[in-house]
Amino acid sequence: MSKPDPAAFIRTNTKILSPPLLPEIRLHLAEQSLPIWMKTEEELGESGLPPPYWAFAWPGGQALGRHLLDNPALVAGKPVLDLAAGCGMTAIAALKAGAARAIGNDIDEFAGAAMGLNAALNGVAIEVRLGDMLSGPPMPDHVILVGDLFYEKPLAAKVLAWLDACQLAGATILTGDPQRTYFPKHRFTRVADYQVPVSRELEDAELKPTAIWRLVPNP
Repeated sequence: MSKPDPAAFIRTNTKILSPPLLPEIRLHLAEQSLPIWMKTEEELGESGLPPPYWAFAWPGGQALGRHLLDNPALVAGKPVLDLAAGCGMTAIAALKAGAARAIGNDIDEFAGAAMGLNAALNGVAIEVRLGDMLSGPPMPDHVILVGDLFYEKPLAAKVLAWLDACQLAGATILTGDPQRTYFPKHRFTRVADYQVPVSRELEDAELKPTAIWRLVPNP
């Protein structure tokens, strides 16, 4: 089987839409989860793959992007890292808010392609960095943006440990999270609240209460 072209797959299987909370931003997004999930497995010739997270505007990312656009001083003139960036939505919002540059990190090659396509749609440039940054050194002096990443226990512990190291190195940590199952609420302080319109196909409601949180130092 020939190697799939992620960019061509994304163009064919998504529509250009604006997330409900971010009308200023246009993204290649899937309208339904199951069809694109099945098509991703067909394209790669594999079954049991994780969901194509890059194809959806998750509530944490939407809320975080909205917060940055409404409070540009948080990122203006600063380097930004969008961790587990998916479609690059939050990185794009940061750049539109005046960030000096934005790295979009993900382990999924399709997410990398989605970031490139979506950045071009919005007239910005994302430095795509594929791979597991959580196993690498901390990122000092960046604003690190994290949306909806605390959904599995081992992953949540690994993310928090790496974010702690980044904060010690001088980074600022902001996350958008609707208090997923393994979100370590005791380590964060709440900054703002949003009601994010979402699909019942992906979430358990049509409005998902989602907060912006800032990591506090580990005592």
